[in-house]
Amino acid sequence: MNDAAPAATPAPAPRKRARVRAPELIGKGGWLNTGGTELILADLRGKCVVVDFWTFCCINCLHVLDELRELEEKHRDTVVVIGVHSPKFVHEAEHGAVVDAVERYGVEHPVLDDPELATWKQYAVRAWPTLVVIDPEGYVVAQHAGEGHVHAIERLVTELEAEHEAKGTLRRGDGPYVAPEPEPTVLRFPGKAIVLPSGTFLVSDTTRHQLVELAADGESVVRRIGSGRRGFADGSADAASFNEPQGLAPLPDGSVVVADTVNHALRRLDLATGEVTTLAGTGRQWMQADPVAGPAREVNLSSPWDVAHWNGEVWIAMAGVHQLWTYDPAEGTVRVAAGTTNEGLVDGPAAAAWFAQPSGLAATAERLWLADSETSALRWVALDGTVHTAVGTGLFDFGHRDGAAEQALLQHPLGVTALPDGSVAVSDTYNHALRRFDPATGEVTTLATDLREPSDAVLVGEDIVVVESARHRLTRLRLPEEAVKVASVAHRTQRASTEVAPGELRLDVVFQAPAGQKLDTRYGPSTRLLVSSTPPELLAAGEGAGTGLSRTLRLDPAVTEGVLHVSAMAASCDDAPENEYPACHVHQQDWGVPVRLVEGGADRLPLVLAGMDSDQPAR
Repeated sequence: MNDAAPAATPAPAPRKRARVRAPELIGKGGWLNTGGTELILADLRGKCVVVDFWTFCCINCLHVLDELRELEEKHRDTVVVIGVHSPKFVHEAEHGAVVDAVERYGVEHPVLDDPELATWKQYAVRAWPTLVVIDPEGYVVAQHAGEGHVHAIERLVTELEAEHEAKGTLRRGDGPYVAPEPEPTVLRFPGKAIVLPSGTFLVSDTTRHQLVELAADGESVVRRIGSGRRGFADGSADAASFNEPQGLAPLPDGSVVVADTVNHALRRLDLATGEVTTLAGTGRQWMQADPVAGPAREVNLSSPWDVAHWNGEVWIAMAGVHQLWTYDPAEGTVRVAAGTTNEGLVDGPAAAAWFAQPSGLAATAERLWLADSETSALRWVALDGTVHTAVGTGLFDFGHRDGAAEQALLQHPLGVTALPDGSVAVSDTYNHALRRFDPATGEVTTLATDLREPSDAVLVGEDIVVVESARHRLTRLRLPEEAVKVASVAHRTQRASTEVAPGELRLDVVFQAPAGQKLDTRYGPSTRLLVSSTPPELLAAGEGAGTGLSRTLRLDPAVTEGVLHVSAMAASCDDAPENEYPACHVHQQDWGVPVRLVEGGADRLPLVLAGMDSDQPAR
């Protein structure tokens, strides 16, 4: 028998990882959620810093905000999350709109308002959302584009904590977040509304995680449904809980279906009893390779934003995956009805159509109208399932311009309302306006301006009642006989075009499996790459789908500028041979990269899905 103490097992050496010095965080709009303190990176030394480049129009960015909540709570004394708000739309560059968005989405970490994309450019970011990890010594050690990466970041943070604790460079303690004072309003960033048979209004009080019934005056509270706390619980009006509910639609049985957006679920409200039950969804977000049809309570959904009852089914604006789904009340099933999950504007048969964050629905006998927010478009689905565009051209053009539909412009509309004469009213959210499209004439006009982020509207007799989300109220307007005259304004996204050389361009999607994981090749290739362009003539060669993450493109010199659309996916699993059922994760991101062809431009376009670009120069 050997009584000697066993030799201690040496701690594994820290993993060698690439590091570049983190650029300073600068933004003309200043800091939010810091109690007025201006932060610099030196203030964060000793902490693991996760920089979240986001913009509040982007559903994937909102998903990441929710993913980060658990990380922030678990590593509260070692991790500081910093949001860098980097606008796509002109409205998102307004400081007041950023202040509203931070409250609207419950952001509980410091946010830098960067309206001119200064920090975005310094970090060479190309997509919303992008997460950058900075170690306690101030070096960038990882970058991830898209959502679904927090599991990998949590592993990296755990490694960094141990490594810098041992080096004496980790600083524990509270971070710089300072909570703002709550505002005492009846509604707080309401989303959608419907008129009930009694003449009262039912409103989704989104930021307070409730439904509110208002009297016919649109102001007096009749009752509140939901506890007011984030959660996913069925039950009575007081006990049930929601998580940022949005769309509402009456059902033939007299109940109301609710798009419970952040719970990725459809809920049912019994108006007589106030009882809330779940119709569809599991509470988990749909990811690639999940079922796209089946029993409603067994299929994952992804940020349902609006609902409408049309032709016997509940149609769902599934903003999180750029699709339309349906729920069949008789069968209790859900299915994909239109869209490929690719983000963009493509018309045609339902299965081939592309959407970009559909967020508002309105049903008529012949058409299902939809507000396709990220393409700033008004679109519709015909009875035969084909998808059409009435107003809008794509992801990068927006503005406030009336006239013929083919040249008219909207800016990130969230709502659409069918009018008695066959036309539709559009809640043109980022233009703070109510617009009208008349299918009979093909003309777009402006009905009202000086609304603050209108997100929905409902008809009440000869009036239209608008949900003014950022004014926290319902506003009643008389439908004007004459359209309001406005100055025409057209915009393009603020992102600078990438200068590339005509001819051959090497596209490299950078993906490094997180620590402890490997690419999952058990059932075939674990990566996928889809490339297209606007205009299509920009790509002389290299478009289409494939399994490799690198590809040589050929750009037509005759096309001087355009947009490259790149969609990449990689699946990785835990690298543990003894584990028969390893946990697996899908990493996916869509990029729209504006490019300009110039002699002497870059001949390589790197897009970081996860990891660090090995060709990136050190700072």
